[in-house]
Amino acid sequence: MIPKSFVQDLLNRLDIVDVVERYVPLKKAGANFVACCPFHNEKSPSFTVSQSKQFYHCFGCGAHGTAIGFVMEHAGMGFVEAVEDLAKSVGISVPQEASNVPQHKVAPDLYDLMQSATRYYREQLKKTPRAIDYLKGRGLSGEVAARFGIGYSPDDWQNLKAAVPNYQDASLVETGLVIEGEGGKRYDRFRDRIMFPIVNVRGQVIGFGGRVLDKGEPKYLNSPETPLFEKGHELYGLYQAQKAIRAQQRVIVVEGYMDVVALAQSGVEYAVATLGTATTPHHVQKLLRLCDQIVFCFDGDRAGQKAAWRALENALPQLVDGKRLGFLFLPEEHDPDTYIREYGTEAFEHELDNSLPLSGYLLRELTAQVDLHTQEGRSSLLKNAQPLLSAITAPTTALLLRKEVAALAGVTQAELEALYSIKPIAAPQRAAPPKAKRSTPSGLRTLLRCLVMRPELARELPGDWQAEGTEGAAVGALADWLRESADETSTAAMIQHFQGTIHEAVFAVAQGDVMQWGEDFDVAAEFAGTLDKLREETRKAELDTLHAKMQGKDLKALSEQERARYLQLLQRGQA
Repeated sequence: MIPKSFVQDLLNRLDIVDVVERYVPLKKAGANFVACCPFHNEKSPSFTVSQSKQFYHCFGCGAHGTAIGFVMEHAGMGFVEAVEDLAKSVGISVPQEASNVPQHKVAPDLYDLMQSATRYYREQLKKTPRAIDYLKGRGLSGEVAARFGIGYSPDDWQNLKAAVPNYQDASLVETGLVIEGEGGKRYDRFRDRIMFPIVNVRGQVIGFGGRVLDKGEPKYLNSPETPLFEKGHELYGLYQAQKAIRAQQRVIVVEGYMDVVALAQSGVEYAVATLGTATTPHHVQKLLRLCDQIVFCFDGDRAGQKAAWRALENALPQLVDGKRLGFLFLPEEHDPDTYIREYGTEAFEHELDNSLPLSGYLLRELTAQVDLHTQEGRSSLLKNAQPLLSAITAPTTALLLRKEVAALAGVTQAELEALYSIKPIAAPQRAAPPKAKRSTPSGLRTLLRCLVMRPELARELPGDWQAEGTEGAAVGALADWLRESADETSTAAMIQHFQGTIHEAVFAVAQGDVMQWGEDFDVAAEFAGTLDKLREETRKAELDTLHAKMQGKDLKALSEQERARYLQLLQRGQA
């Protein structure tokens, strides 16, 4: 685990303008920097970066966050990857807290070794007409083959002797390039195969996929799990496809390397493939950070249907309202490569546009297994749907699917939720008893803006701070965090801390608001004035409550404790 104190220190060392400009050109605009948003298509710039506050905010799509968040969103990295990448850029190493999860340190020379192997395989391709003819026969141009770094491993047992200084180096086994058999005898894992380098989001080669040229088993051979390569976390072609995925706001997940390359050859450059494993929740999460729509495109045979259902199961916990997951099943005699070559790019993209939405696919498969005309069939539907519906956390998606399954089974949504023992969605709310108003929303919003500018001001809040609503809860959460954190903090550290929490959206609105505040704005004075105003409103609201309880009578209508509080509030008003 990465210590929280290190994350804060890293953010203090970074300049978000420098980080963003690695990916997006920025222009100065007053105190801030602007650009067309890299997270959605727009013609005029609404993406704003604050150098003084060290966060970004898009007024078009609402994207927001710190330097770490930007790298995660733009490069599709996980949190640990982004922190490691940024730490390396400022010349510091990432410490690790004690954890039960084993940590794997990757030596830089492992990446160098994989790059050397890649160069060797590419050189061998140029010298092998048989391999070149195979790729040409699949319709690939030299330009596309070079873009994906495609190569060839000759039909020999120890090819890599020519690519590395020492064939006995332990790193060759550690990276999966070489297999060590009995008696220490070594031989290359990949022989007489077209080689597809697997590249991470930083552009580093971490593994290979090898395809036989003629007949042979296995048809595809992948690198094993290594310190560099974890199949469930990586996607083939993602590094090359990132720009197109962002531009189209769509990604296609296909089954094989050749599908990805062939689609790119035909102009469909936003395809990726899983690496000899089922689609994992991590895959889905990574892709949803990059775009609004994922289409799983699998063959229509039994294996394709099985892979699609597994993808659906793993996608359910990662669903995000407003983002679309679809399923496209090609005719059994076709894969994406053959389909697009026979019918063309336009026809293929038309099929993508009309792919079966996840909800439709889920309901189609559930209802196909049962007879809804019988009580037993409807009972089976409810039983089969339970683990699927229970896994969905996206509120709107969960609500609509619960309603549809309940209707198909002939029960109400409330009955379904009670049967599954899951928390109701959109349950009618009882009117809450009147409470003393603690503050006005406008006052709380101003307070929140001030705290986004200068989080340390939260230490000036009273120890018994209470406020209603999402803004009041966010202010309270910030105050609690500061009590536990170091003496120094920053806006960027605060934003990063609340990323992914229930308070993130409230802080995001406040971030957009303060982007307009000038550098000479007196935040401390605004905070103090607003806090005094909120205290007075709270005092008056509490007095009004006690007056209402007295009903025009004297203090005898109040309890002893209430009388003491009443007099205390009056004295505060006279102070």
